[in-house]
Amino acid sequence: MNATAKPDGKTITVTVEGTNKTATLPIISGTVGPDVVDIRKLYDQLGVFTYDPGFGATASCESKITYIDGDAGVLLYRGYPIEQLAEQSSFLEVAHLLLWGDLPNATQKKDFELGIMRHTMLHEQIRRFFDGFRRDAHPMAIMCGVVGALSAFYHDSLNINDPEQRRICAFRLIAKLPTIAAWAYKYSIGQPFIYPRNDLGYVDNFLYMMNAVPAEDYKVNPVLSRAMERWFILHADHEQNASSSTVRLAGSSGANPFACIAAGIASLWGPAHGGANEAALKMLADIGHVDNVPQFLHDVKDKNNHTRLMGFGHRVYKNYDPRAKILQGSCHEVLAEMGIKDDPMLDLAVELEKIALSDPYFVSRKLYPNVDFYSGIILKAMGLPTSMFTVLFAVARTVGWISQWKELIEDPSQRIGRPRQIYTGAPARDYVPLDARG
Repeated sequence: MNATAKPDGKTITVTVEGTNKTATLPIISGTVGPDVVDIRKLYDQLGVFTYDPGFGATASCESKITYIDGDAGVLLYRGYPIEQLAEQSSFLEVAHLLLWGDLPNATQKKDFELGIMRHTMLHEQIRRFFDGFRRDAHPMAIMCGVVGALSAFYHDSLNINDPEQRRICAFRLIAKLPTIAAWAYKYSIGQPFIYPRNDLGYVDNFLYMMNAVPAEDYKVNPVLSRAMERWFILHADHEQNASSSTVRLAGSSGANPFACIAAGIASLWGPAHGGANEAALKMLADIGHVDNVPQFLHDVKDKNNHTRLMGFGHRVYKNYDPRAKILQGSCHEVLAEMGIKDDPMLDLAVELEKIALSDPYFVSRKLYPNVDFYSGIILKAMGLPTSMFTVLFAVARTVGWISQWKELIEDPSQRIGRPRQIYTGAPARDYVPLDARG
């Protein structure tokens, strides 16, 4: 269903004081969620723009992919609750859903999985790129560089106006990101690269490339595989966040999809976005012990103190992040499988959550646990260094990014992104010769 003016013709009238100009703006409704005011004619009719730093109250596009109800704590992929998908679906099934709009039938599922797995290999010359990075390079820096360079190798899928080339490019990005991520990890620890195995599933293949070594056989642990699959599903898309908006903005210029995804990776790298789970883990390490939680929370509430509660609260969610509830269960499963019975960090996380959820200060501010609160603990228990946390986020979110990019390209109403501004600099002035300047 496309966004349209409400059947009753409901509008909003805006008048600029001091002028005789009045604009009547239509109210637009989506399938679910709040109505929005269509302000596209506001400047033409009144000569004014809107001001919304961070675009927190502005819809930049129409989308059918993801819906979030932050007050109710609801996350839907193409209408399906995230809880159902995380429990019953596979990551590639969710990828099909996000890309094409529906869950696949048995034949479609098989064809889609085969289509993805045929593209897991990287061009052999790309392997040489890794040798050009310093040994201590951050894996996200490697990801940005290598993904951006893919457009130099796959010229046959750069025509964004060809649906078949868009499909092939989507398959390539989803398939090759795990290989790039695993090789970035292997490079950072000095181990040989492990080539993909297409007889393994998507997540199992990723874990294999991350953990296997030529000297011995590696068998994927099914409990860890399922936890990682669920982790990927929960991070696959999240509406118009910073990185998805970056991908769309880059795509609006007609840039090739490899460049657009590289831009999304760069945006995700920021500590306020993809690096938040690493920050939450560092916070727990700094607290150190359950006995220190009361003092820590006291410091958080002290307005003169710069202590921050990481992993709680969200720009959109004003309720419990539904992804956090799912990851809490996965966290216990992974720790049990790894033989970590009394994990001080998990005990600390549970105690912190319990106190924060009952403290009027945090309850009144709706600072509920978000997805980053438990995800870092899971990845740490699986033996991954913190430098890889955002890389895994990028692998999962690539599905959402390419879905958002594809939707943008296929939307005839989209134009090149061009936000406006309030200029607060110097007014017009004349040039002063050097010898006349004081």
